[in-house]
Amino acid sequence: MQIVSENRAFGGTQGVYTHQSHSTHCEMTFGLFLPEEAQHTPVPVLWYLSGLTCTHENAMVKAGAQQWASEQGIALVFPDTSPRGDDVADDDGYDLGKGAGFYVNATQKPWVPHYQMWDYITEDLPSMLQEEFALDMSRQSIMGHSMGGHGALTMAMGLPGRFKSVSAFAPICNPTASDWGRKQLSAYLGDYEAAWARHDATLMMQSAGFDGPVLVDTGTNDQFIDLLKPEALAAAVAERRQEATLRLQKGYDHSYFFVSTFMEEHVAFHAEALYAD
Repeated sequence: MQIVSENRAFGGTQGVYTHQSHSTHCEMTFGLFLPEEAQHTPVPVLWYLSGLTCTHENAMVKAGAQQWASEQGIALVFPDTSPRGDDVADDDGYDLGKGAGFYVNATQKPWVPHYQMWDYITEDLPSMLQEEFALDMSRQSIMGHSMGGHGALTMAMGLPGRFKSVSAFAPICNPTASDWGRKQLSAYLGDYEAAWARHDATLMMQSAGFDGPVLVDTGTNDQFIDLLKPEALAAAVAERRQEATLRLQKGYDHSYFFVSTFMEEHVAFHAEALYAD
């Protein structure tokens, strides 16, 4: 692991690091905020998964999360959204390839050698983090925005017992029924649609649910709301009678102005679950 930068922030440290990933077979970059408490004891971990076109940097710079994580004594992890490098497959479209890993393990060419983002987020990066930093990996929660909200919800439901809580800002809720999903899932996973189900939050909610609290915020003026399909997830939550808070926030769009507005509430929501034990 190499240190790119470390900056003092809200009494803690905002770092950026690179490492060679066993999953993606390339160098990956991530951000990690450690509150002051991490100097003395391992602290709980809150993952933030970003959306289409983003790197580790977008949320780290724009979401305003460090202030609230510092108040709660929680670490924040900001992974990248895809593998990177000259030999990594890409596409001319913004919504496929680099910056659009969709948090799946690709099985199709040319994506399969590097696009193993599910394993990177759930196995590779956590293993390295617990060796290098003062983190309590028995207390983890996860959140994300847009494509990252899709990743957060599916990972929380797909890995029972891993995360104490899950939240999302404007998540892609039903990708198997959306142009933000069908294109990417078919490219990465092939045309056998049964293999897509574990990467669809609505279908996962119907089949598995989540053993813990769920919080989802979507803006009523989100310019992509027809692609996000929040109503599909809401119907699945109601059908399952899942513990969840699903909110439509009047007048807000898809931007980080929206995310940063409600970040304090999301971090506090996770803190309550992380410290419940």
